[in-house]
Amino acid sequence: MSKTTRRRALSDIRADDLLHALSPRRAGPYIRLARLDRPIGTWLLLSPCLWSIALAELAMGRSPDPALYLLFALGAVIMRAAGCTVNDILDRDFDGRVARTATRPIPSGEISVRQAVIFLAALLGLGLLILLQLTPTAIWLGVASLALVFPYPLMKRITWWPQAWLGLTFNWGALMGWAAVTDSLAWPALLLYAGGFFWTLGYDTIYAHQDKDDDALIGVKSSALWLEERTRPWTAAFYLVALSFFTAACWLAGAAWPAYLGLAAVAAHFAWQVGSLDINDPANCLLRFRSNRFVGWLFLAGLLAASPVLGA
Repeated sequence: MSKTTRRRALSDIRADDLLHALSPRRAGPYIRLARLDRPIGTWLLLSPCLWSIALAELAMGRSPDPALYLLFALGAVIMRAAGCTVNDILDRDFDGRVARTATRPIPSGEISVRQAVIFLAALLGLGLLILLQLTPTAIWLGVASLALVFPYPLMKRITWWPQAWLGLTFNWGALMGWAAVTDSLAWPALLLYAGGFFWTLGYDTIYAHQDKDDDALIGVKSSALWLEERTRPWTAAFYLVALSFFTAACWLAGAAWPAYLGLAAVAAHFAWQVGSLDINDPANCLLRFRSNRFVGWLFLAGLLAASPVLGA
């Protein structure tokens, strides 16, 4: 197998993706740069936002506001695309040396750095338009999030725990969702943020095991390399702490029993992830990483079912 063929075989880009088939050919590289063909990252970014909105509405006794949910969904797509673009600009040299990422648009030469910067500016402009629709507290929180977004790609160069920085970044929506409903912050939102942080430590450590061999060769750090064979018990601990914080957030917000039923389903899913994890099988790790979208849906379903307006 040639080097090029191997890279295509191990690439995280799917050649048969439906979105590519339905899109203009020139749009393909930008779709891949924004990861629109791989929506799991958007789900992981969006879930804490939706949990927080639902929990705040529950605490305030309000009915769900579909427009707010949609606004955050659009924002998550755009800001995830912006984050991926920043990541690929800064990581272009590393990505070119890792089999899974070598065919991404910038290291493969499909998109120049200049084109990527222009694309990033357009995404940030769209993100700002969405942000300005929110409450003042949520707007300031959104601006503050940029201090986390831009340095993230550099963390793997300086710490064994870039997953911790990702946890701080990807769960910022737990604060923004609450602020978008109440124009303030409160303990349930902070506890939800803390729970999301440990959730991210778990799922992104699993994800990092796909690249551990290449990362070790090129000098990139990750929690997967630091934990190695200790990954299973540590991941179980991360998920247990996440569940504890989620439960505390629901209790402080006065959530009814369906919220805890949703968390019980999340706990069962976490147990499956940890129990069936094979850190030496990249396909196994990717499947368990992607399955975390169900964590988002199960918890959200429990929170919506717990709403006094919807009948709990």
